[in-house]
Amino acid sequence: MASSSSLQPDGMGNHDEPTPLGKHVMFFDINKDGIIYPWETYQGLRKLGHNIFRSLLAAVLIHLVLSHKTRPGKWPSLLFPIVIKNIKYGKHGSDSDAYDAEGRLNASTDWRILYDLAKDKNGELTKEAVRAVYDGSLFEQMARENASKKSS
Repeated sequence: MASSSSLQPDGMGNHDEPTPLGKHVMFFDINKDGIIYPWETYQGLRKLGHNIFRSLLAAVLIHLVLSHKTRPGKWPSLLFPIVIKNIKYGKHGSDSDAYDAEGRLNASTDWRILYDLAKDKNGELTKEAVRAVYDGSLFEQMARENASKKSS
C-alpha cells in the first residue's frame, strides 16, 4: 500500500520527495548532504540515548551491511557511506518488512518493534508516536526527549 505522500495526483510516484524509509534515516544525516557516514550514525544513536559501546557497534555493523548496497558503482568506499536516495536497496531478508521494496512504510508493520521503541512512560503507544513513524520524525522527537531528560 503506497503512502499518500509518495503519490502524485495522477498516481505516479513522486521521486523528488523522500520515501518514509528515506525520512526515517535522514535523522542520521547530520550535515544534510544526502549521505550518512558511520560517525553520523554514531552521533545519532547517542542522541537517541544509546551508550557509547552500543552506538559504536551498531554504527559499524549498519554501515558494513548497507554501504555497498546503497552506493552507486562497483567499488567500495573505505568511508562506508550510506546514500539516502538509494536506501531502498538496503532492504534485506531479515527485515521486519516495515518498509516495502520502494521504501514506503508497509501497513503490516511489526507493531511490537514500534511499541518497544516509542512507548511512553505509562507503557502506551500514542497516536503522535505512530504519526511520527509515518512522517519520519520519530527519531527527532526521541532525540529531543532524551536531551530534555539529560538537562533535567
